[in-house]
Amino acid sequence: VFLLDEPLSNLDAKLRAQMRTEISKLYQRLGTTFIYVTHDQTEAMTMGTRIVVMKDGFIQQVDTPQHLYDKPCNMFVAGFIGSPQMNFIDATLKKVGSEYALCFDKYQIIVPSEKTKGGVLDPYVGKEVVFGIRPEHVHDEPEEIAKAECLLKANVDVTELMGAEIYLYVNINGTPITARVEPTSTAKPGDEIEIAFDLSKIHIFDKDTEKTITN
Repeated sequence: VFLLDEPLSNLDAKLRAQMRTEISKLYQRLGTTFIYVTHDQTEAMTMGTRIVVMKDGFIQQVDTPQHLYDKPCNMFVAGFIGSPQMNFIDATLKKVGSEYALCFDKYQIIVPSEKTKGGVLDPYVGKEVVFGIRPEHVHDEPEEIAKAECLLKANVDVTELMGAEIYLYVNINGTPITARVEPTSTAKPGDEIEIAFDLSKIHIFDKDTEKTITN
């Protein structure tokens, strides 16, 4: 077993990316177990086959990189894995006919039926929950807006052009949201724009325990 304790932490960004590749090649060539400690979630996601996420000395979740990303077990894991980090919004869960809705500000977001199976949301009706959505699942592209079930108005605070994508830092009546959108986006600071959430990708967390209710 090879034990590596933050081996790349003192290198510059370019060399770190290069060394990640070299260590991955070494792992494939030797075919033995590497236990690798890092605070950099990019290193963990790109190099790990299984990741142990720890907080304050306690294991939070042990899983494959993709499953950690798609099905985090609590808010800490959800916020730690992924860059920019997941958006968290306080909302009240309500029952609307046979459907469940997340209500915040003046908006009512219907929870997709596949996320309500087994009555997992029933104990939380009428209570405050936290719902999470990753920046890449927040859209301002015209084709996404045209087919969206729920549109939200947001004010643009800051835009960051990353080349292949743009990070939009917006707020919905003071609730901050980060969106990771196409480089064709024309949003500028001070604009009021419409955004849409990909509802199939939302996560809902218990506000008190911070554990995942459904995702």
